[in-house]
Amino acid sequence: MDVRRTPILTALCLGLAFSSTGHPAAAAADKARPEKERKAHPPVSLEDLYTRLKQAEDEAEAKAIATLIERRLGRSGSATADLLSDRARQAMGGNDLPLAVELMDRAVALEPNWSEGWSRRATLFWRLSDSATAIADLQRALVLEPRHFEAWAALGKLYLAQDDKGRALDAFRRAEALYPQWDMLKKAIEKLTPDVEGRDL
Repeated sequence: MDVRRTPILTALCLGLAFSSTGHPAAAAADKARPEKERKAHPPVSLEDLYTRLKQAEDEAEAKAIATLIERRLGRSGSATADLLSDRARQAMGGNDLPLAVELMDRAVALEPNWSEGWSRRATLFWRLSDSATAIADLQRALVLEPRHFEAWAALGKLYLAQDDKGRALDAFRRAEALYPQWDMLKKAIEKLTPDVEGRDL
């Protein structure tokens, strides 16, 4: 949900190889490698990353994988939409929320199927205290990408702010099913469950 992107923590634990295609020598060396060798290390798919996130054994590993997923989701597929989103982030940093909303409006108009774009716009409406629009944007983001764990977590927070504990708990549980090592979700679920489902006698 956050318009800001967090830097990648580490990919070493995943065994991923990152290409240095921006460097001419590296690009030439990569091109010179046998095709069979290049095919032996295909790019890791988003599906694989979500699977690894569920199977991560500790919080550090999970956070690294989650960051990779966030980076993938952060690409709209349009250089213009990405630029608009980056400028929206800068405007939000300068507390110019109306300008940030206008920029994100343009970004999602260009790329209406960009789940992260709707999630980022939701952040802005939340900052503007427009919870109804923020919730609608998050719901749209989740239709486009049901595995968007940040959007589920953000939706849970918004429902909780409205004292809708049942929906908040459901949203947090959906996020936890995707990202089991996210400690914040565990704490929220533990706190809400007795209120929603009653306490054990």
